[in-house]
Amino acid sequence: MLNDKAILITGGTGSFGRGFVGEVLSRYPDIKRLVVFSRDELKQFEMAQTWSEADYPGLRYFIGDVRDERRLERALEGIDYVVHAAALKQVVTAEYNPFEFIQTNVLGAENLINACLTMGVRRVVALSTDKAAAPINLYGATKLCSDKLFVAANNIRGRRDVCFSVVRYGNVMGSRGSVIPFFIKRRETGSLPITDPGMTRFNIVLKEGIRMVLWALEHAHGGEVFVPKIPSYRITDVARAIGPECEYPVVGIRPGEKLHEEMITVSDSYNTVDLGQYYAILSTSSPASVDEYCRKTGACRVPEGFAYNSGTNPDFLTVDQLRELIRQHVEPTFVA
Repeated sequence: MLNDKAILITGGTGSFGRGFVGEVLSRYPDIKRLVVFSRDELKQFEMAQTWSEADYPGLRYFIGDVRDERRLERALEGIDYVVHAAALKQVVTAEYNPFEFIQTNVLGAENLINACLTMGVRRVVALSTDKAAAPINLYGATKLCSDKLFVAANNIRGRRDVCFSVVRYGNVMGSRGSVIPFFIKRRETGSLPITDPGMTRFNIVLKEGIRMVLWALEHAHGGEVFVPKIPSYRITDVARAIGPECEYPVVGIRPGEKLHEEMITVSDSYNTVDLGQYYAILSTSSPASVDEYCRKTGACRVPEGFAYNSGTNPDFLTVDQLRELIRQHVEPTFVA
């Protein structure tokens, strides 16, 4: 799909960006151009030690910020596909710095959409989060706004050959700032703090997230919010998997946190379809449009009242499964 194509990824030096670049360069050696767009020159320098422009002639590192629409236009010259991974993401930080999150997550999304329309980009996939479904914190609210902007962008494309879609998934196992690296670092103290014993989260490994984005680039019709079918875990099971001999003091839920995360709400069920390996929340609640989408794709409607919640998810990871996933995807030498 990507051979002889030009693709740009915003936030390309983050956890997802690094994994995405490695996967694309491995799977598509004849890619025309792969542009890593981010604002951190040090991370770009470090990344270039692994993937250099000398070894990968189609690779480019481009300093820029999604807050700067003109810089985005310059970076998007000749680009076919865009993956939008740039975002500010820390829940607690967002509560203290709301304007900065709005500047990047909301206005940055608008800038990117306008630049893509101006520069003739053909396909755009934006990364979202389960925190955007029925958000209770500012980070989730900014990502919901971003999702709505990308979905609505299909309404203003005119005759341009472009489609915009969104991929929404849960916690990426082992990503920076997440609970698993935190617990691994803390287990030597003999104490792993638990926010709430009943807390659950969705779990996805990085490679699954990357495969989903590549799938969306190829199969999206425009306006979908794609949601993967993935397992959940209990925060207490993560603690037992990492530090079975540790104590687990309960410290309480932090501001802006949920006990369980959602990816599809009951209100979404009326325009959500099942694609087999993924769900898709469609951009309209019109029954005729949903039925037409099902005819085109082979999807089927989900039942009315359906919801996809990490606490009621029928698929939960066991302690042993969590340990094995940590060895495979986070720390190869991990021993609990």
